[in-house]
Amino acid sequence: MFMPVLMSAQTKVSGVVKDEFGDEVPFANIYFKNSTEGTITNENGRFYLESDTRYQTLIVSFIGYATQEIPLTKSVTYNLDVVLAESGEQLKGVTVYTGRQSKKNNPAIDILRKIWAKKRINGVKHYKQYSYNKYEKIEFDLNTIDSALIKSRLFRGMEFVFKKLDTSRVTGKTYLPIFINEAAYKIYGDNLLSKKKEILLGNKNSGFSDNQGITAFIQDLYADYDIYENHLKIFDKSFVSPLSKTGIDTYNYVLNDSAFIDNKWCYNIVYYPRRTNELTFKGDFWVNDTTYAIKDINLQASKSANVNWVKEIYIEQAFEVVNDSVLLLKRDYMLSDFSLNKKEKSRGIYGKRTTLYDDYVFDQPKPSDFYRKAVDDYHPEAYDRSDTFWKKNRLEKLNKDEAGIYKLLDTLKTVPKFKRMYNIATVLASGYIEISSLNLDYGPIFSTIGFNEAEGFRLRAGGRTYFGRNDLWRIQAYAAYGFKDQRFKYGILAKWLVDKKSRLIFSVGNRRDVEQTAVSLSATTDVLGRSFASSGLSSGSNNLLTNINLTAIEAGFEPFKNIRLNLTGVYKTFKSAIPDVFSIDYINPDLPTSTISQLKQSELSLGLSVTPNRKTLGFGVERREISQNFSKIYITYTKGLEDFIGNGFDYDKFQLYYVHPWQIGRLGRLITTLEMGKTFGEVPLPLLSVVPGNQTYLSIYNTFSLLNFYEFVTDSYTSFHLEHNFNGRIFSRIPGLRKLNLREFIGLRGVWGSISDANMVLNQPAFASLPVNPNAIAPEDRIYYEYSIGVGNIFKVFRIDFNFRGNYFDNPNARSFGVTGSFGFFF
Repeated sequence: MFMPVLMSAQTKVSGVVKDEFGDEVPFANIYFKNSTEGTITNENGRFYLESDTRYQTLIVSFIGYATQEIPLTKSVTYNLDVVLAESGEQLKGVTVYTGRQSKKNNPAIDILRKIWAKKRINGVKHYKQYSYNKYEKIEFDLNTIDSALIKSRLFRGMEFVFKKLDTSRVTGKTYLPIFINEAAYKIYGDNLLSKKKEILLGNKNSGFSDNQGITAFIQDLYADYDIYENHLKIFDKSFVSPLSKTGIDTYNYVLNDSAFIDNKWCYNIVYYPRRTNELTFKGDFWVNDTTYAIKDINLQASKSANVNWVKEIYIEQAFEVVNDSVLLLKRDYMLSDFSLNKKEKSRGIYGKRTTLYDDYVFDQPKPSDFYRKAVDDYHPEAYDRSDTFWKKNRLEKLNKDEAGIYKLLDTLKTVPKFKRMYNIATVLASGYIEISSLNLDYGPIFSTIGFNEAEGFRLRAGGRTYFGRNDLWRIQAYAAYGFKDQRFKYGILAKWLVDKKSRLIFSVGNRRDVEQTAVSLSATTDVLGRSFASSGLSSGSNNLLTNINLTAIEAGFEPFKNIRLNLTGVYKTFKSAIPDVFSIDYINPDLPTSTISQLKQSELSLGLSVTPNRKTLGFGVERREISQNFSKIYITYTKGLEDFIGNGFDYDKFQLYYVHPWQIGRLGRLITTLEMGKTFGEVPLPLLSVVPGNQTYLSIYNTFSLLNFYEFVTDSYTSFHLEHNFNGRIFSRIPGLRKLNLREFIGLRGVWGSISDANMVLNQPAFASLPVNPNAIAPEDRIYYEYSIGVGNIFKVFRIDFNFRGNYFDNPNARSFGVTGSFGFFF
């Protein structure tokens, strides 16, 4: 009896508003008659509005046009075509705000300044300590569902999924839920100590629990942001907040209204961008007149914003009144429309995140050890919570469609066609082919074929054990064969997580392979690390290669979160892979009239890594990092053991590696890298520090694009790399280039190094075989430098860099200019 009544007690309407000449009317007012429920048209004149109440009439109005009243004969009315006629009425005392607003005598900006003054003591910052519950729900939906898609071959045999269709309250598009992830947290913080701790209580998703790649991508996609900050990091882009202190130069502000909200007098301010193609929003916010804290705000990204693969970004935040001086965040909603292009009718995927906050408790201090002790959130039970837990900890009940996703995915996983589609997507994303019956993954498949001048064509096959997302041990191995040297190569590595709380890990591995050792200053003991020996697209001969036999035994643990100590024992053998071309020969210390062409070296290495603000996923022996937006500091001391095994050398080596990403507001993103090192003692070429060259057409960060392999060899060095991405800020101001959404890059790289006379004498045979000037084997007289100018986002996936050499033009085969490129999918 009640079903028809419930269905009719709802109104949905969408369409486009145009003028008499057929031009779209942006920002027109749309609302239901005799209600306060309404919206405005977007930049293309389109709108969508829905209500749980049944309304009979829609009002469309805009200053300068006659108001239209449109009867709604049905509860759902889509694709209205509304034409507004110019109004002939003479209005008295009407002020129309359009275009750029004055920065002087603007009451909206006066209010904005008071928001800036109060923002440091608003919300939880008002208290010494705080704690609260946080519930986060992330959902992905296939949108723009029509009959053509339903009948397409892609979904043949899976038509039953379309019984779960619904309509977005923001865009009005029909969508199909396909994924949901829920998480419950307990948050603690101390403003006096500047500490914050987040404890995961529960995590649940629809069918992809074992795929850490998907889960990590989702968590990185929706990073936290604070609207009071000057810039909001969304999809790795730095959007200017409408509450930013630089907002006056970025946005126009208009004081639009004032009213009581929850018994608090509030002002309503409308804002919109001053320029196009910048990372900005449009929308409005309500702000309290005494605390100058935000009560409600909505933000919609400008359609011209330079963001790839995202057609819409819409954010809502609502704050709860606690007392006369404090408003706390209660609800945060974000919708993203991912699509290959920004055309109105293009299909895509909605990403929706809803975060709710509850049970705030203040001024209950915790000991400082509480924030220091936990190395990792080891809560395996959090991934296997019961339905009773979720009913208690969901701060918002799932609607019928959301609750149905779990059942839908369970059903889909039994459909062979869906399983094939999911497996293909997983292989492309991870590079591994899952063999679940054997608990193995085959791959990485992208390393199957290679080529270099020592091996000729090379085939490689590998794999790893995989029982689940949090395996306590893992074995990885590969085998390769070179058709020119007709030799087999291999690598094998085993890891074991002994203690979960301190993350005590033991590992042992061995690799015998061909390697290009002149691509990194910082020494590595990673047995299965990336090899540059078979890099393609070479801009010169890649024949200075080494046969390496590396065995490493390592133990490491984390005394504090994101601080790790490692002790490693290494035995390695070096020999030239092409003796006729490249030599690592050195003078025999015991018989100076002879040389030795093979090095066998044992060493002990103590390493410290510090990665502040790093977030990881999982608690197994291998964890995934969520984003790369954190600093990294590596400090290593290596002790060479003389004659421990073989003909080793006694030496001491200290190395420092530091990389830091900087978000410089509207100016973009800067990445800085500093490396320093010194070797005490006499050592052969394989143990010296070679300045990393790049003889490919690929842009490889932390190498020197115009240096040849082994052009500079040092035993003491200092190196820096600077790369800045302007995110299109310059091109967006140039007519003709504005619509291409290109992005500008600049880079500066430099290195100073020296080498002792003793090492020059010891390595005379090897240096004689190198195609370089022995008198300039190290850039000691002056810093070697090069700089680059790059253009990115070409066809959304390609970047090209123009590299210029700054000095040392007299070196043999010196390249003064070069072009490199790279591919990648970036927002």
